[in-house]
Amino acid sequence: MPIGFPTSVRTGGRHRKAKAPNPALRRAVVLAVTAPVAGTILTGTSAFAADKAVAKTTATTLDTAEQQIADNLNTRVQDTRLGSTVSGVVIDAKSGRTVWGHDATTALMPASNTKLGTATAALTVLGPDHRFTTKVVYGDGTLTLVGGGDRSLTSDDLDALAKTAVAGLKNAGLTSVKVQVDDSLFPEPTLATGWNDGYYPDSVAPVRALVVDGHHVTDTSVDAGQTFAKLLTDRGVTVAGDVTHGTADTHDVPVARHESDKLSTLVKHMLKVSDNDYAETLLRTTALAAGRPATFEDGTAVVRQVLTRYGVSLDNFEIHDGSGLSRANRIPAQTIADILDVADDPRYSQTLKSIIDGLPVAGEAGSTLGPEWGRFDTADSQCAVGKVKAKTGTLTGAIALSGLTKAQDGAWKIFSFIENNSAAAPGDTKDALDGLAATVNGCWA
Repeated sequence: MPIGFPTSVRTGGRHRKAKAPNPALRRAVVLAVTAPVAGTILTGTSAFAADKAVAKTTATTLDTAEQQIADNLNTRVQDTRLGSTVSGVVIDAKSGRTVWGHDATTALMPASNTKLGTATAALTVLGPDHRFTTKVVYGDGTLTLVGGGDRSLTSDDLDALAKTAVAGLKNAGLTSVKVQVDDSLFPEPTLATGWNDGYYPDSVAPVRALVVDGHHVTDTSVDAGQTFAKLLTDRGVTVAGDVTHGTADTHDVPVARHESDKLSTLVKHMLKVSDNDYAETLLRTTALAAGRPATFEDGTAVVRQVLTRYGVSLDNFEIHDGSGLSRANRIPAQTIADILDVADDPRYSQTLKSIIDGLPVAGEAGSTLGPEWGRFDTADSQCAVGKVKAKTGTLTGAIALSGLTKAQDGAWKIFSFIENNSAAAPGDTKDALDGLAATVNGCWA
């Protein structure tokens, strides 16, 4: 039975006094990031960021439970399994008060914690109800499969497209066609700054607008086209020649279309299993929706703009991709915690709720915090199973864990821990970070 939060462990709308939703919020951000800015980050105070600041108190006195958290973390952050390069912070979700910090503004390699910024930008610019469309069009004896950036497209989806296409062809008396794929929505795949050739196609597939069943191959578009061609053949239509790249003509006749699940659902999947391919596709489609080219550079520029509009400090912040595979990325724990704080704010829940909902739960099978990954299974951290939601991050020399938990004082705490260059085995370092999360929860006192 999957482990989830008990009724008392709810997400969204639980720790701040919620204000009336502002329907202009997403429009304001979209307008801001789509305005011509000559490649610069927008400046000036955001109205809703300023409003958020008003909701925070200036109290600095820690309660007894918080003081215990701070004292224990001061000791446990010295764990040799964490090495000497750690950025960490714990904040009270209601007041914004810093409960504990350790080099919190020091920028470190965040690994997949980068996906939290990607998700925030995608949901804000595209909207949580956005769906990705894959189309089939016909012209001059050729069926063109047009990619729309749907990383969730399956063989069954293609089969449904093929069924509709075959019915149309047979009604027109056609029994043979050529097949081409159009993935022109995205530019030619390239490596992001901080990536290496070894990432293709194992850790991440080349970023194309067309892929089926999440296949990790060099040309996912032709691979999808070949699957589609076989499905056509299985239904009695002859496919002439090989599947090739091409571009649909504006005069081609629409034949069939498939829409993905809502973006909010895709974001939850991306965060739950830390899917690099989803992240890089979302980065590019977010750039397009903001009126910019679908490149790493423009996608990350939009992420920075959106975070700025939410009032998140970008001091010492540097990203080059959407997934966190880039070894050139640098983000402080304070910034990651602030992103989570925004996502968890009831005023923004209509747009960003799926970020909190998508965070893996400690001990949740099928997520990156599941027992199959050896998480929260030590004597120190087992007590936090089902009580912590957090995004993981793992690269060689970089391990991160950032999320939220309800502490012993009954108040929700947001935390972020990022470690770089520990000499310990990665599994041991993860155990140490799980222990820090259990410390914030208070079950490991």
